[in-house]
Amino acid sequence: MISRYESIIITTLCKLLIPVIQLYGLYVIMHGHSSPGGGFQGGVILGASFILLVISHGLDEVKKRMSEKLNTIFCSFGLLIYAGLGVLALIFGGNYLDYGHLPIPVTIAEARYLGILGIEIGVGITVMAVMISIFLDISSVGEQE
Repeated sequence: MISRYESIIITTLCKLLIPVIQLYGLYVIMHGHSSPGGGFQGGVILGASFILLVISHGLDEVKKRMSEKLNTIFCSFGLLIYAGLGVLALIFGGNYLDYGHLPIPVTIAEARYLGILGIEIGVGITVMAVMISIFLDISSVGEQE
């Protein structure tokens, strides 16, 4: 019997779909501040692409591409972007996450636009990493590393 990891159709189709799904996830993150979507939705789409990789290629393949250490770095980096932009606004005299006070040499409206974009990127990275972490924890219950 052919296991799910040896099916040529599934692995080939997933190799074609995963980059498209990831590109769409990045699109949703980058345009979420001006259209429907955003960091959370885009992060979920990116996380789902890694889950599809687990389904098609196996858990070991994903652990090679996204180690637990790298996943922790992504989660922390996304949170650092989010919190860092808020603290930066506090340092420059505004309220927490008041993007108009960010030290960007543009108009206040453009600074807010870029600030919201930065927040969406940070949220997207964090949500992706947390989704992958939760899925890998659930799927590897009982395994010793």
